[in-house]
Amino acid sequence: MRILSGRAAAAHVCTLAERGSHLADVEPVVREIVDDVRRSGDESLRDYAERWDGLEKDCSLKVTQREIQESWDASPARLRSALREAAKNIREFCEWQKPKGWKRSSGGVSVGQIVQPLDSVGCYVPGGRHPLASTMLMTVIPAQVAGVKNIRIVSPNPRPEVLAVAAMQGVREFYRVGGAQAIAALAYGTQSIPRVDKIVGPGNSYVTAAKKLVSFDCAIDFLAGPTEIVVLSDTGRPEFIAADLVAQAEHDPETLAIFITTSRPLGKAVTERADKFSASNSIARESLSRNGAVLIAGSGEIAIDWANAIAPEHITVERKYLPFIRNAGSIFVGDYSAQAAGDYASGPNHVLPTAGVARFRGGLSVLDFVKIITVQELSAKGLRRLAPAIECLAEIEGLVAHAESIAVRTRHA
Repeated sequence: MRILSGRAAAAHVCTLAERGSHLADVEPVVREIVDDVRRSGDESLRDYAERWDGLEKDCSLKVTQREIQESWDASPARLRSALREAAKNIREFCEWQKPKGWKRSSGGVSVGQIVQPLDSVGCYVPGGRHPLASTMLMTVIPAQVAGVKNIRIVSPNPRPEVLAVAAMQGVREFYRVGGAQAIAALAYGTQSIPRVDKIVGPGNSYVTAAKKLVSFDCAIDFLAGPTEIVVLSDTGRPEFIAADLVAQAEHDPETLAIFITTSRPLGKAVTERADKFSASNSIARESLSRNGAVLIAGSGEIAIDWANAIAPEHITVERKYLPFIRNAGSIFVGDYSAQAAGDYASGPNHVLPTAGVARFRGGLSVLDFVKIITVQELSAKGLRRLAPAIECLAEIEGLVAHAESIAVRTRHA
């Protein structure tokens, strides 16, 4: 990890603040895949799955309930216990998070909102280097709490651990397809996979580019890129900080890992320990070498400004800094709030915005799986009370029929 201070550190923050999702290189290929699946459905979907994901020719795209249940039955007791504990905490957090309907009335005008779940969602669970069983928990549970009836999972060559989670959560639709072709199938539907109203979940650049391309036809959560971690601390324990940096860096060689501090000695100690902890982890070592940095700020105010400018996916802060963090996917407070706790079992979601998207939205939540629909009811008295304001505004805008739709009622009220 590099140690930067002064102008070099400030310049690095400016570069990070301007980062975005770099999808241009893969978009032409992804567009071909999406169009192909949209035209040819299962035929193209199966062809890609056989070519890239090792799907056998006589294997069904849909995973059977028997296979899902057998994966759970064969799971070690320790894994089943861990999954239950994580699921309990995530579900409880989602219940607290769920929005409520309400109604207020005054002077003949009644207004309110009702909360309705989406009818169908597609959850993408990456195949990649690791069996991301936790992503199943983080995408399916908030959808279930929201009340979504049709939850469809896509994952290339799903591992038994992932299927075990599906069994525990009662998932009925699981398809062994991945990549851009799976996103296209969810967005437009095929003979085997019905289309959905929204697609959620992380994936590689091909998956992300596909989500971008279908987003005018099917809702998505957001475009997520490589993992990001920022730690902001002046007095933290260097071994804890370094451990978190290495933990997130092992996700991907492109992980962004930044430590911001006003203490140069702490910055040096964190760098030394990060080098030590990543020595036997080739992915983390490459990530820290390419994208890791320690930024020495001249004051706490500057450190805060840098953190908010970066708008990271994950940020760990000392409690004194918490009130000043405006832009982050998820915030971890204090020495013992390991970011891995949020990745797995503390409750909040780990599907989080990257590439500066945290400037304008937070992570995946129950809110992503519901519609908040406004409701209004006016009595004759209530309409008469509002009529002067409505008619005035309608006339100013030149919308004569709007004004008349009010006047015709007030004349007969």
